[in-house]
Amino acid sequence: MEIDRLLLKVSQPSRYAGGEFGGAAPKPGAPLRFLLCFPDAYEVGFSNLGIKILYGLLNERADCSCELCFAPWPDMGTLLKQHKLPLFSLASRTPAKDFDIIGFSLSYELGYTNIPYMLDLAGIPLYAADRSESEPIIMGGGMCMINPAPLAPFFDLICVGDGEEALAEVADIFVANKAAGGDKRAFLERAASVRGIYVPKLGIRKEELGMMDGDEHNDSEQKSSSLIPNSSFLIPNSKIKRAAVEDLDSAYFPTRIPIPNAEAVHSRAVLELFRGCSRGCRFCQGGFVGRPVRYKKPETLARIAAELIRNTGYDEISLSSLSSCDYPMLRELLEKMKPVCEKSGVKISLPSTRVDSFAAEFTESARKGSMTFAPEAGTQALRDVINKDVTEEEILSSCVAAFKKGFSTVKLYFMTGLPTETDEDIDGIVELCKKIKPLYKQHASNRKGLSIGVSVATFVPKPFTPFQWEKQISPEEIARIHTRLKNALRSLGVRFSAHDAGMSKAEAALARGGEELARVIEAAYKAGGVFDGWNEHFNFARWQNAFDSAGLNIEDYSASLDPATPLPWDIIDAGIDKAFLLRERARAYEGKVSGGCAEKCSGCGIQKFDAGSFKKHCRKKK
Repeated sequence: MEIDRLLLKVSQPSRYAGGEFGGAAPKPGAPLRFLLCFPDAYEVGFSNLGIKILYGLLNERADCSCELCFAPWPDMGTLLKQHKLPLFSLASRTPAKDFDIIGFSLSYELGYTNIPYMLDLAGIPLYAADRSESEPIIMGGGMCMINPAPLAPFFDLICVGDGEEALAEVADIFVANKAAGGDKRAFLERAASVRGIYVPKLGIRKEELGMMDGDEHNDSEQKSSSLIPNSSFLIPNSKIKRAAVEDLDSAYFPTRIPIPNAEAVHSRAVLELFRGCSRGCRFCQGGFVGRPVRYKKPETLARIAAELIRNTGYDEISLSSLSSCDYPMLRELLEKMKPVCEKSGVKISLPSTRVDSFAAEFTESARKGSMTFAPEAGTQALRDVINKDVTEEEILSSCVAAFKKGFSTVKLYFMTGLPTETDEDIDGIVELCKKIKPLYKQHASNRKGLSIGVSVATFVPKPFTPFQWEKQISPEEIARIHTRLKNALRSLGVRFSAHDAGMSKAEAALARGGEELARVIEAAYKAGGVFDGWNEHFNFARWQNAFDSAGLNIEDYSASLDPATPLPWDIIDAGIDKAFLLRERARAYEGKVSGGCAEKCSGCGIQKFDAGSFKKHCRKKK
């Protein structure tokens, strides 16, 4: 009743009302009570596919009751604190502290402060070392956990990689341990044996990250300290092998999902075509960490699509993957989906597409209006550096194809601050827009005016990419590039937008930092930092002060790194050889394109991963 009264005072009460259509009913008395948390707003969390998969997977178990929880918007968070009410689950409004396991999914580094925010609202100590036997087990997962170090002190255990199979094993272990009367440590010790599970408190603290058993990439004579001097790591006795679903076609995928009470950021059904990416863009973490590419069969996808359409009522279904037009059986899939979609009045859409793989047949059933392309760089030379194997001719021909099909809005995404970038590469973005404009007049199938939007993001060096050792350009250089582009594009009537420079700087630090950043994250939160992934809530000065309070300099995390320096994420075996990443880095500086996995095997190391069980997904090395 108290919560109901609070709903009259907040901006969007539907975020906390519960009772979503299609949601699973709580199971009172279930041996495992699991609270699945997404550390962002309700409408963002309900757009996350990973949350839907894990929610459905856990609730299909008779021995588990899983509920959802999202970060309360600041107005609700303030009211909960004022009224001394705890963070609660949506379906049953059970206090978070009453669950057995609380699992967080992290997909963006600037969401890190929402972890202490939600733990604080729940009345749970922030650090694992401070929690009692009666406190819930706090678990982390998601793409960001490929470098678990910054958040490791907050979590009891961390899932690195695909979560489906690992989480199912963890659930089995919890239920068995509870039945046997085992304590929390007994559970954690058993959970640590699961592939992809990292239990920080069971590691060994070392002041230097040296040679570990089975590590063929580190030189035992390299005695460098961590990324930041005087930092120490809590490392496992051996590397944590990334969890990866081998057979995606038979893997669990939900066809009955909860429908949010408020419109989500992406209000549509989602069909996952494959995981990974064969392209090998040298800045893309998802492409390297997701190797090898694992496809679902068209007949499997068509069946799932039909069930999603029947169970959700959405009028749009999105074909989702890192590069969905690269799905080799796309035409066959569209032919199988078309009858069901047309009968139900459902549109098929892609969230984004590569310019060289724009499928003409796809546009027949796509929602007309705007088409998104991601050339990433303005010149061919820089596209070769980042291994974006696409030519200007392909970019322009893709635009022509879009114009002929009735599209009148083109959104172009670029990245600035890439290695070897010059002003000529920046000006190339403007030149490309100049070449696109006349094509619309020649090929447009409607009388609408052409709208071009250019959006630029600043390069952020990410773990397990060939560019993980690269520097990030300074805020001053970011501002100079943005001004140059904005002035040039304005004269062409092209809309320009840019990612906030301070957000990119903080993202880089959190992506490459070690466990010393836990204190920084705590300090940023206590200074008011929540929802830092939102422009209106982000404050770069707050992050600078948080680093200062921990005796650290945020700029150190943007510097270029010596490849001999041990890195916080060296404790993870992602299946990619460090020697391969260094070869790709060298080829980048030579301006050489390596192509992608679809053309030839580049020997990244994934064929050896998990005793070679993933070899069948790879092309033979030439």
